[in-house]
Amino acid sequence: MNQEVIFETQGITKYFGGLAAVDNVDMKIHKGEILGLIGPNGAGKTTFVNTITGMLRPTRGRVIFKGQDITGWPAYRVGRLGIARTFQIVKPFLGMTVRENVAVGAMFGHKGKTRTTRQALEKADEVLEFVEMGHLRNHFADQLTLAYLKRLELAKALAMEPELLFLDEVMAGLNSREIEEAMEMIRKINASGVTLLIIEHVMKAIAGVTHRVFVLNFGTELAQGSPEEVLNDPRVIQAYLGEKFVERQRRMQQASPQQ
Repeated sequence: MNQEVIFETQGITKYFGGLAAVDNVDMKIHKGEILGLIGPNGAGKTTFVNTITGMLRPTRGRVIFKGQDITGWPAYRVGRLGIARTFQIVKPFLGMTVRENVAVGAMFGHKGKTRTTRQALEKADEVLEFVEMGHLRNHFADQLTLAYLKRLELAKALAMEPELLFLDEVMAGLNSREIEEAMEMIRKINASGVTLLIIEHVMKAIAGVTHRVFVLNFGTELAQGSPEEVLNDPRVIQAYLGEKFVERQRRMQQASPQQ
């Protein structure tokens, strides 16, 4: 794995009143990797991402992107710099076509300042072909299934041309086939040169696409390491995965054909 650090947090903390939703988190993301972020509901995962992408201002700590301190920068400046994200709850512009939705991302991303409307629409077409939604470009967003709404959210972020992409539960609510397709799309995005951090509860995806996994619990780091190390860590099992997960994994391994 590339050891170049593209993104780093140093002691990131976010208080809401007297409650520390995120408490003194140090994280490094290496260029070209897929880092998984997992933890129980309420562990602080989305708050952490909101804080480091400009949606919220940290109470204390530093955010470093490619050696530059971007702590407290507003979201639009973070996006211009080459960082994009999706949201756990999809937020399409329902009165606009799929193509127009994605063009909005192109207007506000890394090269958004210099793009004309025509160029943004051309970029939208390019991205829609990449995510295999070109045939839906003229559909309105409210005509899409959940799986395609999730993919539209992804396309909007990709149109910003990020170097670093944060994905917040892009597989929530999808069936098994759709999860497999989403996993393949994440691999495809990563292979194109984009570094990713994915928040996900679907452990099949965490085990199947990530290079490393970082675990939050009660707003603090609980563990980090390879997917195998983390998913077999007794602390992670106790705090998050549960013994049923371990037993299910054991049965799946026993049922797999022996090499």
